[in-house]
Amino acid sequence: MKFQIMLGILFTLLAKRKVSAGYLASRYEVSVRTIYRYIDEMTVAGIPIDVARGSQGGIYISDAFKLPKGLMTKEEYGRAIDAMLAMNEQLADPVLASAISKLSAQVKSEQKDLTLSGNILVDSGTWGDTQRFSEKLALVERAVEEREALDIDYISREGERTQRRILPHLLVYKQNIWYVYAFCRKREAFRLFKLGRMRSLLRTGEIFEAIPFRREDIPLNFWHDDENTVQATFRISPETLPFAEEWLGIENIVHRDFGYFAEVSLPDDDTLLGKILSAGAGFQVISPHSLARRVEEAAKKIADSYVFPAEPDSD
Repeated sequence: MKFQIMLGILFTLLAKRKVSAGYLASRYEVSVRTIYRYIDEMTVAGIPIDVARGSQGGIYISDAFKLPKGLMTKEEYGRAIDAMLAMNEQLADPVLASAISKLSAQVKSEQKDLTLSGNILVDSGTWGDTQRFSEKLALVERAVEEREALDIDYISREGERTQRRILPHLLVYKQNIWYVYAFCRKREAFRLFKLGRMRSLLRTGEIFEAIPFRREDIPLNFWHDDENTVQATFRISPETLPFAEEWLGIENIVHRDFGYFAEVSLPDDDTLLGKILSAGAGFQVISPHSLARRVEEAAKKIADSYVFPAEPDSD
């Protein structure tokens, strides 16, 4: 019974996207406490369900979430949709109609993994991703085209979590990262939001008039100032050259008699050390000395975390 209720909660959220705990408790004849316990278990299982407190709060699931690919065969989807259509003819339930629409969209989405944009083929998924990021990107792209406001649950670079309503105007792809340039109702100004920092997105049905902006006002060089930039020189081994070419750009790498080198200006943010460390020993910081020291300290912390107790001597 427990798992039947959890499955029912999932389909209710897929249809309505946002409901109260009291609504679910009444619908499935359990306590509100039990509903929250089931929600916790579903979240641990990887379903992106969130709980918002306050008068406008509730339990909700991102509009970018769809059922896992391959959950059912095409024939199973067809039978399920046929059964739901027959039931809806008798009940004329708008929730059921919404579920039918979403299941039909699921079948179509499983037939393609790549996004075709004009003459550019883009695989927007990340490594290990089960289409979640791709669905998020598709949702934001549709919102930009249709001028529909979105409610987002956003995690800032500092770890602050906020709920915002944004008016998306433009998708931006920079340094292998997707952003959306949107007017933020919370800040009453345009902001550049990183899609990867959006925990969930909800369609609002609110259609807005585009707000005029100049392309040169988009902060594409948002990190490019003296405080957030480091001028660095790297020595690159032949084995690490492909990594360096992809990250730094082949035009920034020079070959000298004693090896490959790159001199570049980079954003000095929380991702820089991780990027350098991921290259391994064949990617060495020559200057500035302060950056080399930070890499050394970070590498030492990683090495120290892999100190294991000595194994007992065997006879």
